[in-house]
Amino acid sequence: MKKIINDPKQVVEEMLQGMVKSYPDYLKRIPETGVVYRTDLAKIAGKVGIVSGGGSGHEPAHAGFVGAGMLSAAVCGEVFTSPTPDQIFEAIKQVNSGAGVFLVIKNYSGDVMNFEMAQDMAEMEEIPVKSIVVDDDVAVENSTYTQGRRGVAGTILMHKILGAAADQGASLDEIADLATAVLPNLKTVAVALSGATVPEVGKPGFVLADDEIEYGVGIHGEPGYRREKLQPSKKLANELIEKLRSEFRFRKGDAVAVLVNGMGATPLMEQYVFMNDVLDQLAEEGLRVRFSKVGNLMTSLDMAGVSLTILKIKDDWVDKLNYATHTIAW
Repeated sequence: MKKIINDPKQVVEEMLQGMVKSYPDYLKRIPETGVVYRTDLAKIAGKVGIVSGGGSGHEPAHAGFVGAGMLSAAVCGEVFTSPTPDQIFEAIKQVNSGAGVFLVIKNYSGDVMNFEMAQDMAEMEEIPVKSIVVDDDVAVENSTYTQGRRGVAGTILMHKILGAAADQGASLDEIADLATAVLPNLKTVAVALSGATVPEVGKPGFVLADDEIEYGVGIHGEPGYRREKLQPSKKLANELIEKLRSEFRFRKGDAVAVLVNGMGATPLMEQYVFMNDVLDQLAEEGLRVRFSKVGNLMTSLDMAGVSLTILKIKDDWVDKLNYATHTIAW
């Protein structure tokens, strides 16, 4: 294992220290916790706070999306491990300014359980809290850490849309309704070229041959739905689009947003090649791409691969995706 770290047991703590020190104009941290929150928190007075989080190892998610127009706070657990309910509760209290708090939860058993426990704790303190469980991964129905589909890179678009709505003054009920509307229109699927190495484990979670890929892997290295020989980018794009098409039943003229997300070790050059093929194929199908983004947003440590997210656009969602945002990673 080759990693630029000191002690594998301290990697999350030292990462958070480095992040907050690097971007003091963006982020502050609740001492002795994995909670980071907006430095300019006073600006959301009277507005709904948006909180998300989960295990570390997916950087820049989730702390990289804390700031104006996105998250009010993020809760960072240990690598691939849900944060504890008490830490999530601290985040809720930190960002509550009277209008309540909305939680964006990825569909993993630990995250769902711990965020819901924190929600109960907050409600006992008379803090109004609502939530959405994001399950955008269409690769498999049930997986290693889930009942139902996994929450993956599409979660970032949920952060963006809800964060914009909160910044514009939407109420807690309005944000909950918006999240409920977005969720069934948000779908993701990935392909991996190599596995990820958790620092404390010291070896990849799975191993692929030099000429082998796996479709449908999760962001913790959970199994996908098929392995085969490495294919050109155009064929990879076709495979993932076909998987998403079976969910959406696209019609010519449908408006969509497209996100190509790097899994951690894939160069941006390759991500742009892949996005080029995706956009060409969607254009051939007569879809109108109203928003697109490429980059490492929801990673899996040093996994090589990409995920493809498509959001079927409704209402003013494009305006919210383009809404001014002040974070270190968007």
